[in-house]
Amino acid sequence: MGEYRKLWWTLIAVLTVTFAILGISGVEVYRKAPPIPAEVVTASGEVLMTREDIMAGQAAWQSTGGMQLGSIWGHGAYQAPDWSADWLHRELTAWLTLAAEDGYGKPFDTLAVEQKAALTYQLKQEYRHNALDPATGIVTVSDRRARAIALVAAHYEGLYGNDSALREMRDNYAMKEDTLPSAEKRQKLADFFFWTAWAASTERPGTVATYTNNWPPEPLIGNQPTPENILWSLACVVILIAGVGALIWGWAFLRRHDDTPLVAADKDPLTLAALTPSQRALGKYLFVVLALFIFQIFIGGFTAHYTIEGQSFYGIDVSQYFPYALTRTWHVQSAVLWIATAFLAAGLFLAPVIHGGDPKHQKLGVDLLFWALILVVVGSFAGNYFAIAQEMPDGLGFWLGHQGYEFLDLGRVWQLALFAGLLFWLVLMLRCMMPALRREKGGDRSLLLLLTVSTVAIGLFYGSGLFYGERTHITIMEYWRWWVVHLWVEGIFEVFATAAIAFIFASMGLVSKRIATAASLASASLFMVGGVPGTFHHLYFSGTTTPVMAVGAAFSALEVVPLIVLGYEAWEHWSLRDRAPWMRSLRWPLICFVAVAFWNMLGAGVFGFMINTPVALFYLQGLNTTAVHAHAALFGVYGFLALGFTLLVLRYIRPEIAFNERLMRVGFWGLNAGLVLMIFTSLLPVGLFQFEASVTTGMWYARSDTFLQQGFLETLRWVRTFGDVVFIVGGVAVAWQVVILGLWRKGARA
Repeated sequence: MGEYRKLWWTLIAVLTVTFAILGISGVEVYRKAPPIPAEVVTASGEVLMTREDIMAGQAAWQSTGGMQLGSIWGHGAYQAPDWSADWLHRELTAWLTLAAEDGYGKPFDTLAVEQKAALTYQLKQEYRHNALDPATGIVTVSDRRARAIALVAAHYEGLYGNDSALREMRDNYAMKEDTLPSAEKRQKLADFFFWTAWAASTERPGTVATYTNNWPPEPLIGNQPTPENILWSLACVVILIAGVGALIWGWAFLRRHDDTPLVAADKDPLTLAALTPSQRALGKYLFVVLALFIFQIFIGGFTAHYTIEGQSFYGIDVSQYFPYALTRTWHVQSAVLWIATAFLAAGLFLAPVIHGGDPKHQKLGVDLLFWALILVVVGSFAGNYFAIAQEMPDGLGFWLGHQGYEFLDLGRVWQLALFAGLLFWLVLMLRCMMPALRREKGGDRSLLLLLTVSTVAIGLFYGSGLFYGERTHITIMEYWRWWVVHLWVEGIFEVFATAAIAFIFASMGLVSKRIATAASLASASLFMVGGVPGTFHHLYFSGTTTPVMAVGAAFSALEVVPLIVLGYEAWEHWSLRDRAPWMRSLRWPLICFVAVAFWNMLGAGVFGFMINTPVALFYLQGLNTTAVHAHAALFGVYGFLALGFTLLVLRYIRPEIAFNERLMRVGFWGLNAGLVLMIFTSLLPVGLFQFEASVTTGMWYARSDTFLQQGFLETLRWVRTFGDVVFIVGGVAVAWQVVILGLWRKGARA
């Protein structure tokens, strides 16, 4: 470790402590997950549902696209309702209607204020009371509540079927006709929705909060932020301010600088060695990156239009063949695949640079990995189609079709195949890295060691998504899902990108290896100290306890801290363009890295913290404000990072090309301007109006078709088309540069 010993021990200590917190808190998640009753029975002894019915209903929900059609406990798509909040409100109002008829013989709305207050008090007492018998696992509900449950279940069975009376509602929700053809499965689906609402309204033993920490906002039964929610929200802000202050002080006094500026080489050092066969073979990877990218943005525009017309695309009914749940699945899944492919290609390009050439059969390995990737893409997309079309045999949907969970939608077989591909990529990387590590001496190998460790983590951590099954408790599933979506993507990839960029610049002689190593190690510690336990800020209201909320709030505030200095780092990267004439050919990869810093600050920092504190997320979870953060952070940060890597690899495997300046300006600024327009003219305004509705009326209303189909909100969604078109033009321009001018014509100049 040499002169970097302190930085290494700091990183090791950070990883040890943070993963210990994540693991110990994970035990708490397992132990305190909301119970699934053995039976739900009425006071008169009738069995309404069993644990097996509820779990079968969860599987039925997954088969329809799961989180890609509405959401559960706030996680999923934004078009249809949050089913937990919607069921709960419908059941509460049905209970009040029945109680008014039973007690007064007239509708609830016509009762006197005192009568309404008395019934509402009874409602709250009945619903917040925990009627679960710990010894038998049986939940007992009143006969009146059983009648209310039956009324709501009938609504959902008609909604997921083809009840003509609910056709307009299906259109508003962008649901296809006969979403779930099996009547038996629709009944089980209703059982699952009831259970999620039961957990959201029933107090956890020994507390005055529900199993979901009082989420969703529902005034009828007093679902409002808990005192702990307020406390940890304030702590979150204090920790953020303290963290920013500490970072600025540390940055000012502890950061190392180059005492003697480096003299850039006359030629790009990376071009002095001949391209290896495995590097030349990476062109097809770049083609897949851009093909999936273009597919993603076009299918994204197509999906966004469903929020306006529901079942149609400019008057053409396409929902029976390509429903919203399917197109949104493809949109999200293709984003993960093209960004991951770009990172894999960057690693495979660097591997021979590190090794000093190709190890034996490296090109064969690169080619095999490529075709394995194609198999996963085609197989998973086809599986999604047949699963959502309900044309896949029972028992195979989860394995070959659709898991139902956002970002991990692909069937389990394809997920296993992708994991196997990542492990094979890891082997290809390590067979180049390990000999190089043995050659390096002392502290000189620290940067390479960090890059190697992050490479291993990329290969292994995706496997955490395999720790749940089709009928795993949804709270436990969420714990492992966010290991992939948050920890693998936002943590491990961040460290890999930092180390890879530092290694590239050090290899070019543009920064000293000493400074690159110190900065990378320090950045890795900063990313991981908040990023690992910060995973829990996604689980505030997913059936977890207050300690989990506390960990998530406290540490996720620190996630924002390192973003403060990324602008300075980006400026330093951009300033490298003047170090040598040959750096001008790297202008566009560099400017993509600058964009990463900007969107890290705005998308991950500002928009992320906007929905980060428990009290804010209590009202904002599952609204379009979440989509603001998702688009700005996922594409703004990882999308531009992936495009930067793509352009960088293209620059070296096609050294004869010169980027078309006009085309690249249209591409780069089109993507940025389109994203800005998409967010500030549509997603953010819609989200803020929803926020007001969530605070004043309830989450059920903020996600309802009654609210979202108002004329001015529909206009705001139409306005998004302008941003989408600008973004698509930018994407096509970049794709034209890479695929047509770079890979096909091999050298077309401006």
